[in-house]
Amino acid sequence: MADDERAPDQRVVPQLREFAAAGDELGRLFARTKRMHTTDAAAMVAILTAEDQGAPLTPARLAEHVVLTTGATSSLLNRLEEAGHIIRTRGHSDRRVVTLHSTPAIHAAADAFFARLALRQNAVLADYTEAELTLVEAVVDRLTAVVKDFVDHPPDPA
Repeated sequence: MADDERAPDQRVVPQLREFAAAGDELGRLFARTKRMHTTDAAAMVAILTAEDQGAPLTPARLAEHVVLTTGATSSLLNRLEEAGHIIRTRGHSDRRVVTLHSTPAIHAAADAFFARLALRQNAVLADYTEAELTLVEAVVDRLTAVVKDFVDHPPDPA
């Protein structure tokens, strides 16, 4: 069957899944190079990403993200804190709320690890026009929203 005869989800979605799988493998490689457990590295990525988006995670939100119990998340956070990767703060008006923040040391380690990859990705993206990149952003954003909505409202298992 020619590419143009396949349904759009059969043309694009498998490539997006492959990209996501490559990203997962990249996370595992980062964990190995930093001698971290993969769950710890995934937690660090979640914390860094949340910070970049201006919405630092709480321990409870991190537990949801990495799919751990509160007890296991507490142990994970203790390891990350002891390793100098995170700090916990009470910067809210509600002093009971704890937020998680990365340290300059883990930023430096992540920057050093990902710098060459970022250069290579930027070289690829430089081949596309602003309009093409805007279109790709829009498509990925919309597909991500569909998947998140599906996860939030799963089909009836029956």
